[in-house]
Amino acid sequence: MHLHIRPFSPDDLEDVVQLSLLAWTPVYRSFEQVLGTKIYSLLFPDGEQAQRSVVEKICLEHEKTLVWVAECDEVITGFIACTLNSQENGQDNTGEVELLAVHPEYQNQGIGTELNHFALEKMKESGIKLAVVATGGDPGHAPARRTYEKAGYTALPNVRYYQAL
Repeated sequence: MHLHIRPFSPDDLEDVVQLSLLAWTPVYRSFEQVLGTKIYSLLFPDGEQAQRSVVEKICLEHEKTLVWVAECDEVITGFIACTLNSQENGQDNTGEVELLAVHPEYQNQGIGTELNHFALEKMKESGIKLAVVATGGDPGHAPARRTYEKAGYTALPNVRYYQAL
């Protein structure tokens, strides 16, 4: 498998959205299992449309966000979006992975790790000193946690509680 990583183009948007919907389906199933249907429906009332909107906004509208796609044989197999938070005075010199997804047919082949390494290198080239990423602790996010750990991130556990009223 020959992997090529290149900058996102607006022509890639629908492929990236569809890839994210497929890749994150297990995550949303996991959320519903962990939270229960009532809390899940309160957090994600629009489901797929909300996810589409998040991907579109991050890929097209944010001026400090860089997005790259991974291709195998001219098929988009994954993408990563990072926001660079560098300030003039050198404070808050961080880069944050906003989104990462790999098409289910291409998962467990190192594409997520390669995308992470690529993004980290671009952050370094931009003068970023600290890379940050947040992901879920639920079973659906286990592959994401493994990918970030393989890329060298150190986890700091965090817990968020929900209660339907």
